[in-house]
Amino acid sequence: MDKFTKLTGVAAPMPLVNIDTDMIIPKQFLKTIQRSGLGKNLFDEMRYNQDGTEIADFVLNQPAYRQAQIIVAGDNFGCGSSREHAPWALLDFGIRCVIATSFADIFYNNCFKNGILPIVMPPEVVAVLMEDARKGANARMTVDLEAQTVTTSDGQSFPFQVDSFRRHCLMNGLDDIGLTLEKVAAIDGFEKTAATLRPWV
Repeated sequence: MDKFTKLTGVAAPMPLVNIDTDMIIPKQFLKTIQRSGLGKNLFDEMRYNQDGTEIADFVLNQPAYRQAQIIVAGDNFGCGSSREHAPWALLDFGIRCVIATSFADIFYNNCFKNGILPIVMPPEVVAVLMEDARKGANARMTVDLEAQTVTTSDGQSFPFQVDSFRRHCLMNGLDDIGLTLEKVAAIDGFEKTAATLRPWV
């Protein structure tokens, strides 16, 4: 998993509430267990017409936001069915951070396990960040996980809180496997001792 320390990038404004996982990655794309390749179908039903052509006014189809790395959204982002493909699709598109007033719990947890930083901010702050995001590609937002701040393109800075363990994992690029591998010396020692004490096992 890639480390997340500090990100400066384009933020896409999505002033919607209840953006659910089926909107993020529709059910017909859940057949794969590969994490790559899902970005092209991110928000598929919002991005494309039935004939496969792009819907021009959808934010991620607009030239200013095609390289967006941050999404600013409303309440209850990631609600709906539990599907890890949702953060996979966001990450494959290039999204590393989602800022919203609230998140669905399972989606929120899945983000951390996949290298995406979900940030909860109060409505009045999200409103400021949304307006900053609407400025387009020349207005770059900075998310600093070490300092736990989000800074707008004009220098307004807002603090946020993240659980210290999750912060440690993101800053060090540690998913569940990575966390286990940090203990590999202790695991090897335990196995050697166990083999000596219980050779029949």
